[in-house]
Amino acid sequence: MKIWKIYNDTSLVIKMSAGFLLGIMVALIFREQAAVLSPLGTLFIRLLSLIATPVIFLTVALAIGSMNLRQMGRLSGKLILYYAVTTALAVCIGVSLALFFSPGQHLSLPNTLVQQPNIPHASDMLLKIVPDNVFAAFAAGDLMGILFIAIIMGMAISGMRYSIDAKMQAHGLFLERLFSAFNELFYKILAGILLYAPIGVFAISAATFGSQGWATLQSLLVFTGTFYLGLVLLWALVYTSFLRLAGFKVWRFFANIKEAYATAFFTTSSLASLPIAIQAAQKAGVSEKTANFALPLGAIFNSDGGALRMGVSLVFAANIMGLDLAWTDFMAIVVIGTLLSIGTAGVPAAGLVTLSAVLSLFGLPLEIVALIAGVDAILNMGGTASNVTGDIIAAAVIDEKAPTPSA
Repeated sequence: MKIWKIYNDTSLVIKMSAGFLLGIMVALIFREQAAVLSPLGTLFIRLLSLIATPVIFLTVALAIGSMNLRQMGRLSGKLILYYAVTTALAVCIGVSLALFFSPGQHLSLPNTLVQQPNIPHASDMLLKIVPDNVFAAFAAGDLMGILFIAIIMGMAISGMRYSIDAKMQAHGLFLERLFSAFNELFYKILAGILLYAPIGVFAISAATFGSQGWATLQSLLVFTGTFYLGLVLLWALVYTSFLRLAGFKVWRFFANIKEAYATAFFTTSSLASLPIAIQAAQKAGVSEKTANFALPLGAIFNSDGGALRMGVSLVFAANIMGLDLAWTDFMAIVVIGTLLSIGTAGVPAAGLVTLSAVLSLFGLPLEIVALIAGVDAILNMGGTASNVTGDIIAAAVIDEKAPTPSA
């Protein structure tokens, strides 16, 4: 009982890292015989896949339903444009670096064969987004259709909540409470799955390293290094350029918000860091009104670090499976992954949930998720710090009281 309490109270970061390292040790000792642990890893993959769809649907619907869409004016347009530009640049940086360094190139997953994914054209993708049957979309696991349903339901709930009709308001609040209750239910289930996650990570890392050995560790080191190099470029090129265009002194701005991105780095939670981020934004010169408006939206919808990570992860997955994807294919996959990442805001191990959804959507093996889970803690730290930093810079860029750009 005491052991269970210690295990339960230990940070997920520590448990998953410990499981990963223990799996490597078992693999070095038992080699190919470590494959006997594979079923434990497969169970983790199935549980993760099971929870991804309801978490994405409920979180997106609740996030949109809580906003008054009619209050989103000029600042919203600027904010959306900023998110689109920085996310696209993050994707380009991630995919470009991953194609250059080729993490996962010399790896393979035993007994796993995947066909080249069929990337739909833009018109086909648009039609695929809108399902012809609500229940069929959930039954078939049509994630793009489910995301569309979540968006329109969220907009409808928002319209009801902010209606001038008292009866409609009551219905909207009831639906919000109902969705919120279901969301809490699936969070409870997810919490249980994450208790098992270190065992699943241990099993798959042991089985994979037992058959792959040093090559797997090398590829994960290249994968992690590529991701962090991408973050350095994102901060040095993209964020710095936006701050200069908005008239801020770059070094002073980053110094003023250091508490925010440091907290995000160690907590790996944009939502948990939100109060500190709002204070840091005001310290850096952003008006209170803009900070209070932009940062909560950014915590839900903006994920530069997640988009960059998705780009590197999908090149990693394609290299492992020996798939020769065109640049446009990667872009299409990452755009979908970025949209799905909206649904996992504030969720523990959000990157793994989103990645598992995208891999399953395009027929790539979920065993890759377990491989990346071993370094997920390290990736989450840098990714979350970048997400929060990007949110604060977005508030600075759209702030109408921003300083005049210096010559």
